[in-house]
Amino acid sequence: MFFFKPTYVFDKVKDITPDFLKKKNIKGLLLDLDNTLTTHNNPIVPQSSLDWIELMKQNGIRLMIVSNNHAPRVSPFAEQLKIDFVCEGAKPLTIGYTKAIKRMGLEKREVAAVGDQIFTDILGSNLKGIRSLFVFPIKPEESLPFRFKRACEKPFLPKLDK
Repeated sequence: MFFFKPTYVFDKVKDITPDFLKKKNIKGLLLDLDNTLTTHNNPIVPQSSLDWIELMKQNGIRLMIVSNNHAPRVSPFAEQLKIDFVCEGAKPLTIGYTKAIKRMGLEKREVAAVGDQIFTDILGSNLKGIRSLFVFPIKPEESLPFRFKRACEKPFLPKLDK
């Protein structure tokens, strides 16, 4: 199933390095928020995410959050990171990715999406025709709808090459 297959797989977002991105000619990252940069609905930016964002910026990588969440959730988080965002991104539809790529001023061949969900982040980026970087969720969600979604995604989950 091509649409559910990520281009690259990482354990955590911090494992994505500027050197890797430069080798792949990736100049911009479209970042999922919940369980990619922080735990689900957590308003606090973890130090590891702050450090990683700063490293990316220092290396000229453009960053933007693309989240299905609403502005009151995404905006304060993006402000702490000092990066732009698209909220209500409607992933797996390509609307949010299209807006973000246009705002970044990059070609879609220069952009990749980073996220932890197969049916939203990976499917959406593959439908848009951009590279997808899957990261395993920071922490499993406890709610029944998320547990159901994760169970449905399980057959499509990639293996991490170590």
